[in-house]
Amino acid sequence: MKNYSYLFIVLFVTLFSCRNDFDFEPSVGNLSFSKDTVYLDTVFTNIGSSTYTLKVYNNSNKNISIPKIQLGKGENSNYRLMVDGLPGKIFENVELLANDSLYVFVAVTSDVADANPSDFLYTDQIQFGTDSNFQKVELVTLIQDAYFIYPERTQNPDNTYTYENISLGMDEEGNPITIKASILTETDPINGDELHWTNTKPYVIYGYAVVPNTKTLVVDAGARIHFHAESGLIIADDASLQVNGTLSTTESLENEVTFEGDRLEPEFSEIPGQWGTIWFTLGSINNSIDYATIKNATVGILVTGNEGFENLSLNNVQIYNCSNVGLLARTGYISGNNMITNNCGEAGIACTFGGNYQFTHCTFGNYWPSPSQSAVYIDDYNGTPEFALDNATFTNCILYGSNNYALVFEKEGIDANFNYQFNNCLIRFNDTNNQFTNNPLYQFSGSRYDACLIATSSSSNNPKFIEPNENNLMIDENSAAINKGQNLSPNFNDILGQIRPTPPNSNPDIGAYQFNN
Repeated sequence: MKNYSYLFIVLFVTLFSCRNDFDFEPSVGNLSFSKDTVYLDTVFTNIGSSTYTLKVYNNSNKNISIPKIQLGKGENSNYRLMVDGLPGKIFENVELLANDSLYVFVAVTSDVADANPSDFLYTDQIQFGTDSNFQKVELVTLIQDAYFIYPERTQNPDNTYTYENISLGMDEEGNPITIKASILTETDPINGDELHWTNTKPYVIYGYAVVPNTKTLVVDAGARIHFHAESGLIIADDASLQVNGTLSTTESLENEVTFEGDRLEPEFSEIPGQWGTIWFTLGSINNSIDYATIKNATVGILVTGNEGFENLSLNNVQIYNCSNVGLLARTGYISGNNMITNNCGEAGIACTFGGNYQFTHCTFGNYWPSPSQSAVYIDDYNGTPEFALDNATFTNCILYGSNNYALVFEKEGIDANFNYQFNNCLIRFNDTNNQFTNNPLYQFSGSRYDACLIATSSSSNNPKFIEPNENNLMIDENSAAINKGQNLSPNFNDILGQIRPTPPNSNPDIGAYQFNN
């Protein structure tokens, strides 16, 4: 019996030692690739890109060994590779089984000075084979120069760093609250005048940029502002922000000012919560934003308090994709004309702790995929006099969204402290269970709702937005908002610069957009 076992082992070893399933022979020139050029999307100078994927195929029936996989510029390349899970820039004898494939991952961090000065493209190639016979896949990246604003840091003896910061007061336990921040100045040694943002280069903000007391930050038409994660802009007591965007004539929105995150890849273009907020603190004055888009923030605009006078004017402003609220005001004093909000986690606008608000020809939509979001939320917090709702007037506005209740009130004070008025507005309010039938705040036939259209279902009084999930809240020819607006004198154009009609021809449309074929 032992002899048979011994013979079996010898036979097994002999047979399988002769197999060449895992023999690899050098091979060049016979690979194929998922792309012949890898375009890495635009990045800012010295900021790393996302990682991109190239797939390499061995279409033969033989196991092969690729003599070299390398970057054309070798170790001096600003691109980085990962092959078979290993990082590097030059790889030798990379094995690939018959009819199999491998992934090559590519990323880049480059200075604009390394790019082609005529088109700011930084290029290289991935080479496969030998020095005399390479197959090549091109790499192309647009490097965009920018002004960088960030908190200064100092190195501690233990090799940790302390960053420039500002204090936000104390928390409930008496501990100081600080955030990383940089104070803007007219004489920065690198950026020059940081209180005048032009359209010559984008601005990239790390931490919070602070407009200090008595100073005004002026933002020119066409400026592009990009915020890193957990970053934003703070307008301090007695400071001002003036965003001077103007009407654009092309789809590139060349004259509009844009505030968004610093990830430029297409997959990040509509992702909420990439940065913090634009924060108007108590005591900030003479603030105005004209023709601007604010997108992908946590809170698009935060207003905390006023000194009894209007502290923020918003004209032709669009706020999209905020993980919490588009415009969050706490005892704010705000006017808004031709405003648009959409796709916000809690509310498009939230007028909280009372305040004074006037919105005209605005479209407040909210198609966030949640059962509880609203387009407009209004409260007086606890009804005490300092939190009274002095005024909230909406004229020719659309309040609509995917939720049944586009308008939500939370009232705790007495009637005299809760003043609101809706004139010629289209409001979605589908009280399916009749739970608000006797609530005095929602008596839509009363005097507080003058000539308003109430959408009690998705088919009644529908504004017929073109593509609301894609933030296109233009109305089509079947919109219930057409010709239902109140004639305003003097009248003003819509957000696209189209003239709104006046009687006796017809009344204007409700919302920020005037319908026009």
